[in-house]
Amino acid sequence: MKLVNRHIERDGSGYVTLRPEDDEDMWHVYNLIAPGDEVRALAVRRVQTVSSTGSSDSYRVRVNLSINVTKTTFSPAASTSNGTGQEKDREPTASLQISGRVVNENDYVRLGAFHTLDLEANRDFRLTKQHGWDSVALERIAESTKEGRGAEVGAIVCGEGTASICLLSEHMTVVRQRIESSVPRKRKGGTSGHDKAMESFYKSVYDAVLRLLPYQTLKAIVIASPGFTKDSLYDYIFQQATLQSNKPLLNSRSKWVKVHANTPHVHSLVEALRAPEVAKMLQGAKFAREGLGLEKFHKMLATDELRAWYGPDHVALAVDRGAVGTLLISDDLFRSSDPATRNHYVEMVEAVRARGGEALIFSSMHESGQQLNLLTGIAAILTYPLDVEVVEMEEREEKERLAKEKGGGEDNEGEEQTVKA
Repeated sequence: MKLVNRHIERDGSGYVTLRPEDDEDMWHVYNLIAPGDEVRALAVRRVQTVSSTGSSDSYRVRVNLSINVTKTTFSPAASTSNGTGQEKDREPTASLQISGRVVNENDYVRLGAFHTLDLEANRDFRLTKQHGWDSVALERIAESTKEGRGAEVGAIVCGEGTASICLLSEHMTVVRQRIESSVPRKRKGGTSGHDKAMESFYKSVYDAVLRLLPYQTLKAIVIASPGFTKDSLYDYIFQQATLQSNKPLLNSRSKWVKVHANTPHVHSLVEALRAPEVAKMLQGAKFAREGLGLEKFHKMLATDELRAWYGPDHVALAVDRGAVGTLLISDDLFRSSDPATRNHYVEMVEAVRARGGEALIFSSMHESGQQLNLLTGIAAILTYPLDVEVVEMEEREEKERLAKEKGGGEDNEGEEQTVKA
C-alpha cells in the first residue's frame, strides 16, 4: 500500500491518505477503518432530473464524498474450479464496502444522505480517525506501507481429487483457487478409471501452479496432504516441467517442501508450516512467529496450565499483574464498534511491550488467527505461574477492602459534621 500523505499530530489527531494496491491492502484498510471514522473517496452517484414537462432522466456523476462510517464489509477473493480449467482466466479480487452518512454537502448529494463507498485498488482515499490514531493503528500503517512486502509462501493443500492453491503473506492466507475433481475408487481387477482421473487432477493443479504461484520470487512452496498424494503431485509437477523445459520452475525445486497434513483442507496449513523443514525456511516471517507462538501456548496449556491463560478478563488480570511474557491477540478484537473496548485492548498491548514482553497481533485471515479466535481471540503465556482462582479471590478481597474504606471514610465525615453542628 502506498502512503500518499500523512498528517498526524502528537495527540493522535489528523489524517492519512492511502492507495491500496492489492487484496492484502484491502484487508489492512478494513482493519484501519472503524465506525465513527471519516472516509473521503471518489464515488459514483446516480442523479435523476425531472423536466418541466414531467419527463425524467438519470445519469451518473463522479464526486468526492466524505462519509461518517457506520459499517464496513470485506469480502476476500477466492475462486473454485471443477478441474476442467473453466476458471483459468478469472482473477478474483477482494472487495471492501464502506457505508455511512455524507458529511460534506455538494451539488449532487445532500448532507446526511446515506451512501456506500466501494474502495478499489489504485484509488486514493483519506481516513480521519474519530478517536485519534492509537499505537496499533499506526503499527498497521507502518507494516502495510513497508517496501518489499508481499506474498512469501505458496502452498498446495491437497487430497485425492481436491486441492487448494494458496498464497501466504504477512497478514493473509489467500486461496487463489480450489480444485475439485471426481475420482473413482480403485477396484479389483483394474485401476484405469482411478489413474486417469488422478492424471487429469494433477494436470489441473499443475496448470494452476503455473498461472497462480510466483514460484521464482517465493521463499518456499509447501505441498501438504494426508497419505502419498503430495509425493505423486510433486513428481508430476517436475516431470511436466522437465518435459516442457520449464527452467524457472526447475530452478525453484529447492524451495519445494513436502509435508504431512492430517486433512486436505486449508486449516491444515498451520500444522504444515510448523514442520521443521518449513519453519527453517520461514524463520523471521510474521505468520511463522504467530504459528510458533500459538504452538507454544498449546504446549504450555497441556504441561503447565498456570502459565497459560486465555479469555479477555483473565488475560487482563495477568497484564495488570505484569506477569505476561507473550500476549497473543487477534486483530478481530480491535475492530470493536465500541471505542472504549478497542482502547482497552490497545492499552493491554502497550502495557505488555512496555514491560519488555512480546505482543503478537494475529491476523484472522491466517489459519493461526482463526484458531486463536476459537480461544476467545486472546491468550497469554505467563513469565511465572499464577492460579487464576487465587488471583480472582485476591481481586475480590481488594475490591471489598476498598469499598469498606470508602464506606468508613463517609461515616467519619458524617460524624465530623455532627460534632461541628
